[in-house]
Amino acid sequence: MILSTIETVPKREVIEILGIARGSTVRARNVGRDIFAGIKNIVGGEISEYTKLQAQSREQAMQRMIDDAKSLNADAIVNIRFTTTMVMQGASEILAYGTAVKLG
Repeated sequence: MILSTIETVPKREVIEILGIARGSTVRARNVGRDIFAGIKNIVGGEISEYTKLQAQSREQAMQRMIDDAKSLNADAIVNIRFTTTMVMQGASEILAYGTAVKLG
């Protein structure tokens, strides 16, 4: 699966647009991470536990988007974007989406 954040794939022709491919995940913080994050917030610095949680969430959302594109028999996903939304206090959704296409 070719992934692109631009609208095309260099040296390839988009011959068919199959639709929107999307994948999402909702993740919640946990008490252990929140306690450590609170301490980090006082002394400063990166809150690596949240950085890791966000990275894992992005990868899972992206893999689900790829799986969705595969179900459409896509060769590539172009114009890929990510967005995050707060679902409730302490939980957020990460959404990956793009246009599933066939290439010539």
